[in-house]
Amino acid sequence: MGRVIGLGLGPGDPDLVTVRAQRWLSRAGQVAYFRKRGQPGQARRIAQAWLAPHAQEYAMEYPVTTELPVDSPDYNGLLARFYDDWVERLEALAEHDDVVVLCEGDPFFYGSFMHLYERLRRRGRTALEVVPGMPGMVGCWWACGQPMTWGDDVLTVLMGTLPEDELVQHMQRTDALVVMKIGRHLGRVRRALQRAGLLGRAWLVQYGTMEAQRVAPLSEMGEDVTCPYFTIVLVPGQGRRPEIIP
Repeated sequence: MGRVIGLGLGPGDPDLVTVRAQRWLSRAGQVAYFRKRGQPGQARRIAQAWLAPHAQEYAMEYPVTTELPVDSPDYNGLLARFYDDWVERLEALAEHDDVVVLCEGDPFFYGSFMHLYERLRRRGRTALEVVPGMPGMVGCWWACGQPMTWGDDVLTVLMGTLPEDELVQHMQRTDALVVMKIGRHLGRVRRALQRAGLLGRAWLVQYGTMEAQRVAPLSEMGEDVTCPYFTIVLVPGQGRRPEIIP
């Protein structure tokens, strides 16, 4: 029996792929990766520099992304069937050889691989392994050039899909902040930051560590700015630290 390996590839820059992940890519005979229908897939793009030329590739195309509300029964039903189907296919592929599943960022941090992992683990028919990767938010605050947490700062990670009032409540209780899944929700996130008194400290990072990277204070961005999927808002902490002596 082979294994199913969830391979973390980091935030986007191929140079930030770990040495362990590079080794797996260079010898992988079977590679699966998520992608939106008609798109090459970000994880596959990151892996290109290291991928073995003989690898058999399997594109796992989402049946739905933003076409339905994420909390609708239809959305959840389509994705559940999608993951169930790919669990069976991965088990079949792993009968004789390892299968590497490419993952943006870290496999256990808001990633699609987690849905496969839990199903495979519960079925118990295939050995599993996970190779960690640098989460995308780490690459984004590195791109900002901003220390993110000081001393006893509490860091909170929020989803831009949350209702505005919930965003405000969480923002008011934290010291440093990461907001993911921005996309079409930037207006809501901006309003919540304004209400929480954090807009002046917020940074918008698009395509962090990638060739198309764009970094700017959010307060300087226009109301009509378009946010791609790979967009994060950061609010660095201001916590305890030794005084800098002139």
